[in-house]
Amino acid sequence: MALNIKHIVILVPRNSTLLTTVGPLEVFTKAIDQFSCAQEKPDFVYQTHVVSMEKEKLINTSSGLPIMSEGSYSKIDYPIDTLIITGLARDIEIDIRTQMLDWLREQSKAIRRICSVCSGAFILAEAGLLDGKKATAHWSKNEELAQMYPLIDVQIARIFVKDNNIYTAAGITSGMDLALALIEEDLGQSFALQVARWLVLYLKRPGNQSQFSTHLDCKKIGNPTIRKVCEWILEHLREDITVENLAEYALMSPRNFARVFVRELRVTPAKFINKLRVENASRHLIETELSLDEIAYHCGLRTGENLRRQFISLFDTTPAQYRKSFQTSLCDV
Repeated sequence: MALNIKHIVILVPRNSTLLTTVGPLEVFTKAIDQFSCAQEKPDFVYQTHVVSMEKEKLINTSSGLPIMSEGSYSKIDYPIDTLIITGLARDIEIDIRTQMLDWLREQSKAIRRICSVCSGAFILAEAGLLDGKKATAHWSKNEELAQMYPLIDVQIARIFVKDNNIYTAAGITSGMDLALALIEEDLGQSFALQVARWLVLYLKRPGNQSQFSTHLDCKKIGNPTIRKVCEWILEHLREDITVENLAEYALMSPRNFARVFVRELRVTPAKFINKLRVENASRHLIETELSLDEIAYHCGLRTGENLRRQFISLFDTTPAQYRKSFQTSLCDV
């Protein structure tokens, strides 16, 4: 009996970032390698395809290293199971782009999963496939995405987002996280874990993990006084910290300090401190075997129950689930 083939198509415009294409491709390729040694044989196999958004097979990437594709998307004569789009189409002639968008709208009626990586979200948006949906792109593009397409609920900092059968990933390495998540949907956590082990990856970063850390935000603060305050906060997370304490350290009134802080970081001091504490806790979850109560104490969150509540609020996952995902063993590779 012939196995069902799930065709995984990666649609690549010119000048796309190389890793947004080869990252997901390598994950699915390694999954194909693992089919032969799976304990429970799946009733299907993956077949990967890299296709061009134009007529030429050769696709130039932003790094200068070209990709040799199978040919144009318009030549596809097989049912697409999962479509992954990996970049902007702005460099493509308007008539070719229009034809591609028409094709995408028509294909979307039959494709099981439609995905974008990085600025590929703009193509889905232009086709109207993200209207009324949650979506994300690279953090440097999300503000533009929200402004250009107000019907999209842009998730500013998410690694990847699923809304029904539409998946959008932040870009670069997050395309690999998305590919692992798609494989886990199809074949379960155990199979995805084997793929991750071979690629020396975490099983998956939760899609709701932030693309960037609050800690790194401290380095970009233009106001030297506020930057100094943030550096002080990082060293005193275990302590009780109030706006009055911070204002005194900054030699400012509490009201003026809070106003300047929000202007610089677009978040209140209390929310900023809480995010730092939860992010600090996340590192303890990965790097130590401390209990939740112990981690909460070290990070200024006081109790394990408070840590759990704050973790769910910020990351939409429990500390236990987070620790399990990130402490994946890389042995037996």
